Amino acid sequence: MVKIADIELGDFPLLLAPMEDVSDPPFRAVCKENGADLMYTEFISSEGLIRHAEKSVQKLDIYDYERPIGIQIFGDKIESMRQAAAIAESAEPEIVDINYGCPVKKVACKGAGAGILLDLPKMQQMTDEIVKQVSLPVTVKTRLGWDDSTIKIIEVAKRLQDVGIKALTIHGRTRKQMYKGEANWEFISEVKHHPDIHIPIFGNGDIDSPEKALDYKNRYGVDGIMIGRASIGYPWIFNEIKHFMKTGEHLPAPDMDERVATAKKHLEFSLEWKNERQGIYEMRRHYTNYFRGIPNFKPFRQRLVESENPAELFDLLDQISVEFADAYAMA
Repeated sequence: MVKIADIELGDFPLLLAPMEDVSDPPFRAVCKENGADLMYTEFISSEGLIRHAEKSVQKLDIYDYERPIGIQIFGDKIESMRQAAAIAESAEPEIVDINYGCPVKKVACKGAGAGILLDLPKMQQMTDEIVKQVSLPVTVKTRLGWDDSTIKIIEVAKRLQDVGIKALTIHGRTRKQMYKGEANWEFISEVKHHPDIHIPIFGNGDIDSPEKALDYKNRYGVDGIMIGRASIGYPWIFNEIKHFMKTGEHLPAPDMDERVATAKKHLEFSLEWKNERQGIYEMRRHYTNYFRGIPNFKPFRQRLVESENPAELFDLLDQISVEFADAYAMA
């Protein structure tokens, strides 16, 4: 049984990655329904939280059916991060998570996210302050290093464990790699099997199939896997991995009715949780994956990503259900 502090997550938990403008409550709802064991919010700016910025505060929204859930914060100022951790704790998640992995320029080049990997003493001090501030377990998501010449992930893990974090997720790329190339899980495995590391170690990067999940579980010995991009528009991946690990067999792919029903549920919640314009806009990145691989689907896809009318979108989804009813059954 893998545990973060006293939170039981099963024998090999599958985690939903915190993805900006993706891992919101509507998306988390369909991922939880389809087997995600632990989910994290989108990353939230510490400066935004302490200044009560509307967008940052809204990201604190969590729902009982999502539990256990972690709220992830990022920032470059220790005092702001300490205060933000207290605000996050007041939203009553199970976990407070720190982002030391975001590679985007506007975050990392200001010393937040993966940028803090260039200043390990500051990283340790910041983490120590946050752990002392909150009573909830604190976890961290990070990368291997800034670039190939600065990979000190074992030292990072030791420093973070020493100040009291309860689990560490490692994305197997450097900041310089962004999302290019192949994630290097050898470094993740080194951390997991280091004799001084006792907290759960979760691996992240490139897991996009049940076969790969099982292979990496066996090959690298991590305590669980965090899934990010492969879940966008395809929340079924969590249960598919679990079933394959348990039986060695594949679950049937979701048919068209299931894909449409999930897309509609996602859209409904998106419209409800956000304003109409934002709810429609942020759903667009999901449609391609919800209906990936359908021949002659391009005209429908174009209409889905161009429409700004909720009623029209629901009508389109109903048309897709009828027009392509046999698409996946024939695949």
